[in-house]
Amino acid sequence: TNPGFVVRITQAGLDYAHQQAIKFLEQELGQLKLQDISGDFRVLRVGKVHYEISRLYLRSFHLPHSSISLVPSVGLQVSISNAFAELDGNWRVKLYFIRDHGSFELKVENVYIKISLQLGSDALGKPTIDTSACSTHISRVHVHFSGKLGWLYNLFHGAVESRFRKLLEKQVCESVAKSVRGELQPYLRTLPVTAKIDARTGIDYSLVASPAATAQSLDVDLKGEFFPLAHRSALPFSPLPLALPPDHSHMVYFGASSYFFSTAAFAYHAAGALVFDVTDAVIPKSVEFHLNTTTFSAFIPQLEKMYPNTPMKFRLSAPSAPFLSIGPQGLSLQPVVDVQAYAILPSSSPAPLFLLSLVRNVSAVIDVRSGHLVGSLNVGRYGGEQPGAGGGGCLLRTAQLLSLQLSSHLLSFPERLDQGFPLPLPDRIQLSKILVRFHQNFLLLGADVRYHPR
Repeated sequence: TNPGFVVRITQAGLDYAHQQAIKFLEQELGQLKLQDISGDFRVLRVGKVHYEISRLYLRSFHLPHSSISLVPSVGLQVSISNAFAELDGNWRVKLYFIRDHGSFELKVENVYIKISLQLGSDALGKPTIDTSACSTHISRVHVHFSGKLGWLYNLFHGAVESRFRKLLEKQVCESVAKSVRGELQPYLRTLPVTAKIDARTGIDYSLVASPAATAQSLDVDLKGEFFPLAHRSALPFSPLPLALPPDHSHMVYFGASSYFFSTAAFAYHAAGALVFDVTDAVIPKSVEFHLNTTTFSAFIPQLEKMYPNTPMKFRLSAPSAPFLSIGPQGLSLQPVVDVQAYAILPSSSPAPLFLLSLVRNVSAVIDVRSGHLVGSLNVGRYGGEQPGAGGGGCLLRTAQLLSLQLSSHLLSFPERLDQGFPLPLPDRIQLSKILVRFHQNFLLLGADVRYHPR
């Protein structure tokens, strides 16, 4: 399925996300709970030595050098080098009738960690992430024991270092896997797969395929589809292929296709939002006429005879959802609006009078604010059937009035567009340095991101 919306994370964006994740991983590794160690070994001409290592306290775990790289068709790989850790603990040793105990300090140096991350999506279209592989190699472990019988604890010095190396190599990868499943995966699930926009419509950002890693970016294909909340049905049109240009100056890019915007018009039309009434009460006081049969009898004389001095109303509706087109010059549409005129009888029931059709040229101004796609519409001149002789001026003013109401209510949705539509962003992400560009059949947004911890 072709996406209606594409998110591209560049290497710069991955590097920033990696910086935030490494800070967290460093904290997690610094809280490792190491189990007690005990064992026996036999020393030639000395005998069997029994030792116990307990109350292990990891003072710090530092990850000074790390990087993240894209593995095409696979996922992501995180490489950590020259990491080091420090910990304290107690030791106890027994050799025949000799017993001793004390404390020790341990330094772990030249730690190398390689983590492979596999990306996917679940049945709900939410992103998933897991460790597909993890390896840890520790080049050097140095233990310094405190005590009086140096010759004694030197007997099990090498054994303890070897045990610590194996223990830490195992627990580091276990901690990484735990952090990915317990912290990173739940955070990715804060990506809004579906979002309610208002009382009538929602938006679907579910993944249509697993995230795809290329040599330069990580691309995430989303459905990018608006839908009416009351009843969701299949759309009579499909998205075209969407290929973003090779821009990488920003951390993240969003590609919104013409399909994305057209589904918005379709959803609001299906929800009945593109119908409203114009009555005399909404006419500006500066306008010199009123909506009644006396005014309109100038070009339809029989109105005054049929309904003398009777209030009127106009019902504006779109017979079909307007389709939006996107090109290098911007976003535009030509909606057709039916204008049905009614006479309001004393019983308050409407009597149909005549029908007009209006066509307008509309262009859009798009921006991003607070993680929302916002905009406004510029409405051009109206078009439609020209009035007959005798009432052209009145009908012209009426058409202009209806066109004005059309601009402020039916098409522009000023309040809705000002509030905007949410972009697919996980929690606590703020966009900056916004780039807006129009291409053939899609809108391209570029931005840098900032993560705000709780």
